[in-house]
Amino acid sequence: MTVVIRHEPEARRFVADIGTETAYLTYREIEGRILDLDHTYVPRLLRGAGIASQLAAHALTYARERGCRVVASCSFVSAYVARHAEFRDLLA
Repeated sequence: MTVVIRHEPEARRFVADIGTETAYLTYREIEGRILDLDHTYVPRLLRGAGIASQLAAHALTYARERGCRVVASCSFVSAYVARHAEFRDLLA
């Protein structure tokens, strides 16, 4: 399932609305140009559909496009980066 992801900078999160459900990945900015991707949430009924992976890829691409480094304190994002070598260079 491919989802549309939007950035909510005031809430420091990337969001995907699927029907009446909302999935998101939150972050905090530290030391200037470092994003700590700290929490991913997907509603139980939507888990296993690749939504968290799409959120992670979107957040990591966002960081790359802005010249930011990343701390993957969210265990899902950490595992995602471990499986996707193309994002490892972003790790702070």
